[in-house]
Amino acid sequence: MKTVAVIGAGAAGYFAAINVAEGDPSAKVDLYESTRRTLTKVSISGGGRCNATHHCFDPRELVTFYPRGGKELRGPFHQWQPQDTISWFASRGVELKTEADGRMFPVTDNSQTIIDCLTKSAETAGVTLHLKSGVTDLTDLDDGGFELTIGDGQKVQADHVLIATGGGQKNVGHTLAANLGHTITDLAPSLFTFHIEHPLLADLQGLSLPAVQVSHRPSKLSQTGPIVFTHWGLSGPGMLKLSAWGARVFSKLDYRCELSLNWTGGTKPEEIRQLLENTKRSEARKSMISLNPFDFPRRFWERLLEYVAIPSDCQWAQLSKKGLHQLVETISNTTLQTHGKSMNKDEFVTCGGIKLKEVDFKTMQSRLVTNLHFAGEVLDIDGVTGGFNFQAAWTTAKIAAEAISKK
Repeated sequence: MKTVAVIGAGAAGYFAAINVAEGDPSAKVDLYESTRRTLTKVSISGGGRCNATHHCFDPRELVTFYPRGGKELRGPFHQWQPQDTISWFASRGVELKTEADGRMFPVTDNSQTIIDCLTKSAETAGVTLHLKSGVTDLTDLDDGGFELTIGDGQKVQADHVLIATGGGQKNVGHTLAANLGHTITDLAPSLFTFHIEHPLLADLQGLSLPAVQVSHRPSKLSQTGPIVFTHWGLSGPGMLKLSAWGARVFSKLDYRCELSLNWTGGTKPEEIRQLLENTKRSEARKSMISLNPFDFPRRFWERLLEYVAIPSDCQWAQLSKKGLHQLVETISNTTLQTHGKSMNKDEFVTCGGIKLKEVDFKTMQSRLVTNLHFAGEVLDIDGVTGGFNFQAAWTTAKIAAEAISKK
């Protein structure tokens, strides 16, 4: 009987265990979890709704959402992509819906729906779950199998091992892989928000702008997306995408740097100036505070005028050259100093992990150790916010499971 040990009962681990057991019903599949809870990230993702995948069905486009691992995922995404994920869950009675920004959630808007689907599928397939059973040591044996040491000192053997312990700075999966000769690339948080104190942001918590361009000019990093004002600074997809692409850059800077924001989403300064001048001519008698030529919330427009010292009763005709220049500069190029970071509460992702060149992405098998496989965030793969990290987990887990099932 083939024996398979899956280490880590998160999204990738569960999906792999299910697919191994279903692909080879004669196999004995054991799923080891160090804590008493499983699928924790699934539970909190998307504010408790579980952003299971993204409505993007072209692998060539899909890979562009991965700051690390996109190149390696192109082949795997031709084997298992979001449409396959949708179909898999649908076949088990879980329908996914698409929101305006492309994120996909269960129609129940409840992550428990996904959790119940995975746990029930694992039970039905005959997967044995071991809670509070962390693997502390992993040794490859001369016969090609493995010996695992469980937390209490118990020794078990398996023909195949799949490591799916997720990301994080203190990751047992990285330790186990490193002990078998694998390289772990530098780790750093991804998908975080910045601490920023600035008079332009004060008391605007909860306000959002649909499209803001955020840039870190020294590294030439720039992203555009929705921004949300928070009590500690700025959040939202725009900031999260920038943090993902610049994870290692910002880590080296200790999250203290200067960001430049174009509040229009990238409109050039000369175009902003032209719009303001046209409004000044055509709406001369109207008050500036009541006539906002941009797609800004009223509170933010009022704050902009206050910040550049334009009186609340100023009419457009009274806008001075100096005031016009300051308004153009502020809208197109506000400079903000960051003073640290906060993690995104809906999605915790780590940049870094097992070096990708040491893994065969046709099977997710180690190039160094036969019958050792990897799936999910334990690898040096991470995506931007929007369901991409779960999709990478489903894809790599499925490919690893198929390879193990066929052996």
